Amino acid sequence: MDTGQQKIPTDTVQKAEQYRKAAEQGDAEAQAYLGWLYASGQGVPQDYAQATIWFRKAAEQGNAKAQNNLGSFYAKGHGVAQDHELAAVWYRKAAEQGIAEAQDNLGLLYSNGQGVPQDYEQAAVWFRKAADQGFVPAEYSLGIRYSRGQGVTQDYAQAAAWYRKAAEQGNASAQLYLGDLYGNGQGVGQDYVQAVAWFRKAAEQNNAQAQFNLGLSYAKGYGVTQSYWDAYFWLNLAAARNKGKDREAFAKSRDEAATKLSADDLSKAQQKAAEWFAAHSPQQ
Repeated sequence: MDTGQQKIPTDTVQKAEQYRKAAEQGDAEAQAYLGWLYASGQGVPQDYAQATIWFRKAAEQGNAKAQNNLGSFYAKGHGVAQDHELAAVWYRKAAEQGIAEAQDNLGLLYSNGQGVPQDYEQAAVWFRKAADQGFVPAEYSLGIRYSRGQGVTQDYAQAAAWYRKAAEQGNASAQLYLGDLYGNGQGVGQDYVQAVAWFRKAAEQNNAQAQFNLGLSYAKGYGVTQSYWDAYFWLNLAAARNKGKDREAFAKSRDEAATKLSADDLSKAQQKAAEWFAAHSPQQ
């Protein structure tokens, strides 16, 4: 959700009242910003219904950021009944005014067939508009389209180029997939060292699949010196974090690595994993 502001004023309670006065006089920017204050609970109690009211007032005056935020509220069911068709309507209004986040949001709706007919070509069009503005999630999504040939001709070199743009800005999923391309030699020269480098960047952001790939790289000695200790460490993290259908496979690979370690080394690897979890768990 876009606030349209560079920073939150220090005294948000006082600022909220100032914005309210301007908003009640019809100032669209003030209405949009007051909506954001209600959405985030800064300066006023969090209240999605009130946020929706002010976003709508601004959106109906053509404020693009408010249009995108209102679309987001319809997509998520915040303050209004969830309605992907109305989300698409408001995203489109903002997207046509050049709001990159709205372009990406509209692309996601086309990709998933939510509120609009599923249309990968339209999804790619909107992802590209946002990606060309440097919007990182759209750069990643456009990479996915090129990798899978959805809405565009399959082109691994283009996939790698877009993944790289997002990966260099810290997108963990893009780092993972760029690593995959290097490992498979798709769109780039096969390079296990580069694959490991990108897997590691994503793994250090707690991406479970990247942790698994990095663990396998250590187990097989691909791009790194073979180390069952490091393999177990990363595979242990991956298995602990994965709650989906691959969890059993992750655990099996972890257990295989464990058989290569002495009891002392296994204990040390488990301790290091525990320390990692403590350091990287979300703060409550």
